[in-house]
Amino acid sequence: MSETVFLNGEFISKDKAKISPNDRGFIFADGVYEVIKYYNGKPFRYADHLKRLERSLSEILIDYTKLEELEKIFQELLISNNLEDKHAGIYLQITRGVNKRVHFFPTDIIPTAYAFAFELPSFTQNLENGIKVITQEDIRWLRCDIKSVSLLPNSMLFNQAVNKGAGESILIRDGKVTEATHSSVLGVKNGKVITHPLSNLVLPGITRKVVLEICTKNNIPVQETAILESELFELDEIIIAGTGSEITPVIQVNDVVIGNSKPGELTRFMQKKFFELV
Repeated sequence: MSETVFLNGEFISKDKAKISPNDRGFIFADGVYEVIKYYNGKPFRYADHLKRLERSLSEILIDYTKLEELEKIFQELLISNNLEDKHAGIYLQITRGVNKRVHFFPTDIIPTAYAFAFELPSFTQNLENGIKVITQEDIRWLRCDIKSVSLLPNSMLFNQAVNKGAGESILIRDGKVTEATHSSVLGVKNGKVITHPLSNLVLPGITRKVVLEICTKNNIPVQETAILESELFELDEIIIAGTGSEITPVIQVNDVVIGNSKPGELTRFMQKKFFELV
């Protein structure tokens, strides 16, 4: 059976979905996206994802007026693709729309909205055993707070991690840890959780927000400051956090073992509390 997708107001077979080559998402990567995880048909932190989507749209001046319809659309996609009782993800992309190729933002064009559902299981082995990561220079643009569809730098950096047998790349800008290619990075030192403050250099991660809420509720100290690259290897624990990553322990950075090469005590606590919320 063909996969059902949503495109510009219609639910259609994926093989019949057509987007103009003059769409600015194709020509300029002029668009934003979100990925929302559903656990047995129910979205996790939907309101937070929608708020971030609204902000991304606002930052690049796309006027999309149908945000209130999205939740119903997503549920229909899950049902149509027999994913309503599974762990699944919804990918949504909104671009500025179709227009002749001009560098300024054209007005009076209709945004293109495309969404699809896919299986997104918890990565049990990574969650249980932890992953190895590598460090790389953060070569992305200076508006990483916008969830842009322009992900070529992220893909290049993640591809290098894969080629080196690693599960992620931790990114370094001006000697400081920003985030990973598609996840937030949190460190633990002497019982304190440390992570880069929100700024134009990092995406406001939803799972990052959840982790900090867990810390607040459980009296775990938090320091929102950039981790120096030299400090990274001295951390007691490192966590990769994201919608797909959930709470993934890092047990090795480059050739340096973190902790005792096993997920740390605070990481395990975060996993437990995270899945209680789920």
